[in-house]
Amino acid sequence: MTTQLAAPVQSVQKGALSAIFLAVFLAVLDYAVANIALPTIGQDLHTSASVSIWVVNAYQLVNCMLLLPLATFAERVGAKSVCIGGLLVLVVGSVICSLANQLWVLALARGIQGAGGAAIMAVNTALVRMVCPPARLGHSLALNALITSLAVAVGPSVAGGILYLTGSWRWLFLFNLPVGLLAAFVSFVYLPRTPGTERRIDKSSVILNMLTFSLTLVGCDFLARGEWVFGGSLVLGLGIVCGLLLFLRQKGQAAPLLPLDLLARRDFSIGITACFLGYTAANFFMISMPFSLTELFGRSPVMTGMLLTPWPGSMVMVGPLVAYLANKIPAQVLSAIGLVIAGCGFLLVRLTPFDASNLDIMWRFAVAGVGFAFFVSPNNRLTLVATPHERSSSASGMISLARIMGQTCGATCVALILAHVMQFPVLLCLDCAVAVAWGGALLCSSRILYRRF
Repeated sequence: MTTQLAAPVQSVQKGALSAIFLAVFLAVLDYAVANIALPTIGQDLHTSASVSIWVVNAYQLVNCMLLLPLATFAERVGAKSVCIGGLLVLVVGSVICSLANQLWVLALARGIQGAGGAAIMAVNTALVRMVCPPARLGHSLALNALITSLAVAVGPSVAGGILYLTGSWRWLFLFNLPVGLLAAFVSFVYLPRTPGTERRIDKSSVILNMLTFSLTLVGCDFLARGEWVFGGSLVLGLGIVCGLLLFLRQKGQAAPLLPLDLLARRDFSIGITACFLGYTAANFFMISMPFSLTELFGRSPVMTGMLLTPWPGSMVMVGPLVAYLANKIPAQVLSAIGLVIAGCGFLLVRLTPFDASNLDIMWRFAVAGVGFAFFVSPNNRLTLVATPHERSSSASGMISLARIMGQTCGATCVALILAHVMQFPVLLCLDCAVAVAWGGALLCSSRILYRRF
């Protein structure tokens, strides 16, 4: 009798995980494919490269602004409703993107897509926790990270294939329609309906949150590009002031939008900080490497893209191994080892001779990717299990926010180094990647010592 009951339960769990993974894959892929088409979009809409970059910026800006509010909203109405709503919003934004004839319309539509992506990423790890028993949580989170890496890895190929077959960038967004509707249907059928809470959402806190992250990101963008440095510093300062006001308003609340109650938990705060440091190190590496490969190693742009493939490719390849080890080795050990290996990979790249062969470059990138894969999902697991079940959506939102802010910090620092360091700036970027990765490893190691003593 037990076996007969277990089969349908396992079937529902697999269906629910399939729905979550499909939604995450679509959200990450939707962000990644637009980068490849920026030159084509700029040409078609008669805009400069510096203006067309807002096709990417609009998505990330709205995504970052809405992660915490949507995570809070999910705790009120249920994570399933927010995920399905996010998929439908993503589809609507995709339709508008495909019809846009002016850049401001396309940027607005990308902002709508960013809102849909934020809804998905705000609840995805919370949904994994809801559908998986504790013994399978590490394995499932590792698969979730694998799906994310896979979307990043295949993004350029998918975009290139669609552009080659159709000859139009508009099909990059129309591609989302059948996939998004399928994901919404599967989510409706399989995802469990979670009871909401009678939680009141503080509108003033939502506004302060949106101002904090929008002003911070815009200020960092101005500083990174070296345009209007005074204004960029002013905008960044205003973002910091709004953040302080948000902190003061949220302090003392039982379940705040900015989850100060969760950040007071040692394992949660370590996990969020480690996530921020890990993605900062990764962007020190990833954003500086195209410049390094073209300027120092003399590779063409096409060859540079090929040489960078082992970074996400190795994450995909070791994903199943990470999933297997997730229930064999303590997550705090895996996450610390992961950042140590990633730092070693960055150091190996830093020490690459300028006359190195393509293979000699690629295996070093692969080492860094393997290390990062061993870090991400174990760290997410430790962060998630450090929170009560009813606060899973807020934890999920904070994990995604730490990732985006880490990427933004790394990208801004790389731009500043490239602009102000005259001799071998990309090598300094790699030095920073090593230092930040190993600093994160030390932080992760503190969890091991804490549990031992």
